[in-house]
Order: sequence, then structure tokens, then C-alpha cells
Amino acid sequence: MTVSLSVLDVLPVGSGGTARDALMGATELAQLAERHDYKRVWYAEHHGMPNIASTSPELLIAHVGPSTSRIRLGAGGVMLPNHVPLRVVEQYRTLEALHPGRIDLGIGRAAGTDPRTAEALRSAPGHNFSRLLGETLAFAQERAEFADDHPYKQIQVTPADVALPPMWMLGSSGGSAHLAGQVGFGYAFASHFSPTPPDGPIAAYRRAFEPSEAFPEPHVILAVHVLCAETEEEARHLALSPWSVLVRMATGARMGPVPTPEEVLASGFNPDTDLFGPMADLLMVGTPESLRPRLLALAERTGADELMVMTLTHAQAPRLRSYELLAAALNN
Repeated sequence: MTVSLSVLDVLPVGSGGTARDALMGATELAQLAERHDYKRVWYAEHHGMPNIASTSPELLIAHVGPSTSRIRLGAGGVMLPNHVPLRVVEQYRTLEALHPGRIDLGIGRAAGTDPRTAEALRSAPGHNFSRLLGETLAFAQERAEFADDHPYKQIQVTPADVALPPMWMLGSSGGSAHLAGQVGFGYAFASHFSPTPPDGPIAAYRRAFEPSEAFPEPHVILAVHVLCAETEEEARHLALSPWSVLVRMATGARMGPVPTPEEVLASGFNPDTDLFGPMADLLMVGTPESLRPRLLALAERTGADELMVMTLTHAQAPRLRSYELLAAALNN
């Protein structure tokens, strides 16, 4: 079995580093991904998280686009409750005009942050996801139109001669799977942070799928959290950083920059005893030889067409090396 590989870049901020460092590293990772035949790079939208610098996918796409030539670039995704649909359509048509055939638009139902920050981000309180999605599709003229008496009916969306990029629905619990199939979107499931088994939602998406111009056939991306190194010992040492982040998330502890493995060891953290529940399975750690069969088995079991890999490390170098090793293991 073969499966396509892609990258989910959340731009981790390591202790001792800055968000600017993380932002400037985005181009380096995208160029590496392109050299090693990854299919696409998506940028997450998260807010109010000191360990993640990816708040504005559209700006990252615009920044990285001129430094790459083939790889697809996209939002994974636009958290629609934080945005005005007309601006989303304008922005992603503009990106498609600048980088034709290379842009993806992933749509998320959640805010990607805590409730207080989400409230500060909302320009139109009270808008629900269904209404926001309907407006987005109507402005994009994708299987929806405004009624003749709708106040937005006469709005001219520019650029007018550029189609919206392919649209994907993001999911982490299965709630959006049926809708993604009904509207003919691609479907991306967030197994990199969700303990919900992806099998059921993916099957529901495929059952509900109605072909569209962008997607004549259903297409499933499964996002996975992976850390790959030359040896199992090195991989487990590097994994101390993301493991400690997972524990903080699960326990509601105050978040900070991604710690070094040495800082994690000094704190007394022990992955053998401190990882608990479903979080213990959220990160796949190993060498190319040990990860390849596990990843292929996961893709085969779930029916995923593509694995989108998120790798969280304290420093940039081991993260880049992890993506190199995975490509050598799975892209041959």
C-alpha cells in the first residue's frame, strides 16, 4: 500500500526562542517538504497559545508561496466563527490568483482557542456555523446562492474571475463528517489531537459524499502527530517535549513555550507514568523502520487517502530531520 504524505505546520515556539523564529522557519519546512515530495503544507489557526505561532494561515501562505513552486499550500484551517465569510472568499480567491492550482481552503467549525479569546475574535456575535458556511458558499457560488431578496445578493466579489480553491471540512469528533460529504468537500480528520477514533467519521463522510467539481471522488486526509528519529532512543528523548505539552493540555495546566527535553527531565516528568488515558496514543514515536508499518496500517484501516503529519519539537533541526526520515520511509 502507498499513501500520500503532507505537512501540518503549527509553527511551534520553543523555550528560549521567539514566535518570530518560528514564523521565519515556515519557509524552510515548506521547501524541505517540496524537495521530498510531500503533497501539501497546511497552516493551522490557533489563538492565545504561547507555544504555537500559527494564527494567520492566509498570511503564511502568502509568505511561503513565492519561495516554493509545486507544493500545495493551504489553511488547516480557517476557523469560520472567527471570520467574515466575504473576506474569506476574497482572501482565498486572491491567493488562488497569485498561486494558481496550489491553494487549499480548509474550514473549521471551532474557534481554535479558549472561550474568552474566541469572543474577542468574533466580529458578528450570534452567527452560527451553518449560517457562516452558507454565506461562504453563496459568495463563492459553490452549491449555494443568496435569495433574490437577500441584502447580499448584489455584492460583487473580487477577484471575480478566479474560482475559490478546493474546500475541505475539518473534523475532530465526527460532527462535520456527514456535512462534508453532502456538500462535496474533502474531509480532514484531526487525529493529531483528537482521541476520537477516525474510522467512524471517515466512513460517514464517504457514505454521505456527493460529487462536486473540486472533488469528483471523496478524499480523506488523516492528520497524525508523529516524531521520527534515527534511533528509538533519540526519538523517545525528543518526544519528551511534545509529551509534556500533551499532559499540560490534558490537565489544563498553564501553557508555555515548548520545553527542551532536558527541561522536561529536570521537571521530574516520566512518560512511563505521567502519560495517561487516550493522550498516550496521540503521538507516534519511532524510527523510519518502526513507523512505516504503523502508519501504513493506520491509513489502510481508516481508508485515509493521505496522512498529514504534525511534528512538535523544541528546536527546528530535529523537526526538519523527522520529516526527511518519514519521506524516505514512505515516499519511496
